Amino acid sequence: MPGIRTAAQAKAWLEHQGKSVQAFAREHGVDPATTYQVLAGRKKGRRGEAHKVAVLLGMKEGIILSEADGQNNDQEVDS
Repeated sequence: MPGIRTAAQAKAWLEHQGKSVQAFAREHGVDPATTYQVLAGRKKGRRGEAHKVAVLLGMKEGIILSEADGQNNDQEVDS
């Protein structure tokens, strides 16, 4: 990825692809309301679903853990 997108660039990127925010959210299995909030700057994308949306939109660098990965990190390892 050449760089981090601003909210305006992310909106233009979606428009360039001919995708609505709703279609993007459905395609990636994220909440449309959260996607709108990240694009509007009301959510910064620091944790949880907002983080996932921001990374998918290219608005921040980061990794997206699957739910199974997150659950494995929470479990204690038996010796």
